[in-house]
Amino acid sequence: MKSLKNHLSLVIALFTILFTIQTFVIVNKAITAYEEELKSNYSIVVVSMKKMDIEKFQKLDNSITKMSQIEPDNVLKKLEQDLKKKDIALIKLTLPKFYKLELSIYPTPDQIKSISKNIRRDSSVKRVVDFAKNHDKVYKLLLLFKSVTLVFAFSIFAVTSLLILKEMRIWQFKHTERMAIMALFGAPVWLRSAVLFRLAIVDAIVSSLLVSTTFLILSTDGWINAELKNIGIEIEVFAIFQDGALLFAVAFALSIALASMIVLGHKEEV
Repeated sequence: MKSLKNHLSLVIALFTILFTIQTFVIVNKAITAYEEELKSNYSIVVVSMKKMDIEKFQKLDNSITKMSQIEPDNVLKKLEQDLKKKDIALIKLTLPKFYKLELSIYPTPDQIKSISKNIRRDSSVKRVVDFAKNHDKVYKLLLLFKSVTLVFAFSIFAVTSLLILKEMRIWQFKHTERMAIMALFGAPVWLRSAVLFRLAIVDAIVSSLLVSTTFLILSTDGWINAELKNIGIEIEVFAIFQDGALLFAVAFALSIALASMIVLGHKEEV
């Protein structure tokens, strides 16, 4: 019964850490997908007095991937009733060229300034509309959400790791007599602490399996996917091999690292 309690407390602590990590992974996937969506919707409008092509724009800045010309036909159609066809044709020839540029990245505010500055180096470019004000608001909100999520995940990781360390230290105190007897017979430190490492490994396996099963159920249930689709995001909530391997690796590494800290600390005291 005591052994079960020891396992249960460590499993719950590891479960909390792994659950937080996987939640952070999902949030990060969602943010990345949202950035891709923003990138595909974000564009820069350039007004030029001369005709330009994609190669010329890319020479100015290599983050530009696509270019499309904005035709002024819709505006000119409204003037057809008041002006002659010759006048319309003349206006069309004298009008500047309007271009819509798409980027390979979702730029930071500093990158937008740099891209706009690079485009303005061309003497034929009269104006660059980069929608910087609206972009800055969205980007700062995105950055704030990332930072809050990271701080929250790190806080839980730190606090729960301390709880696991304390639980392992309690286990060590309970087995001090047995470890002392083994030391008298010349048993090395790793052998005296073999049960602690076994406890850490078993609990790492159990906790990673529990978290993987939990998120596998959540991903197949469809509730999370439905909520994400409502805001236009589609991601793989839980990749069983990739995410499952990450969870096990974190649980195993953390358990062994904390157990090693306990063992090394005990050795110093002796």
